Amino acid sequence: MPHARPMTVIGPRCHEMRVKDSKGEWRIIYRVDPDAIIVVDVFQKKTRETPLSVIANCRKRLREYDVISGS
Repeated sequence: MPHARPMTVIGPRCHEMRVKDSKGEWRIIYRVDPDAIIVVDVFQKKTRETPLSVIANCRKRLREYDVISGS
């Protein structure tokens, strides 16, 4: 069963879901909006902490999404 946790370091309503398969552990970063669930990034997790580059990229993508969607 996947496990999710809040990722407030990325932004409000953001979460990280953990998924395991035969090749390793994967992370899905997503945000829950009133009208949509936005999948921001999917990556294979190899260290304990989320890489800073992933955090920065997620923030950038969400900023761009908010501008386009008018949020």
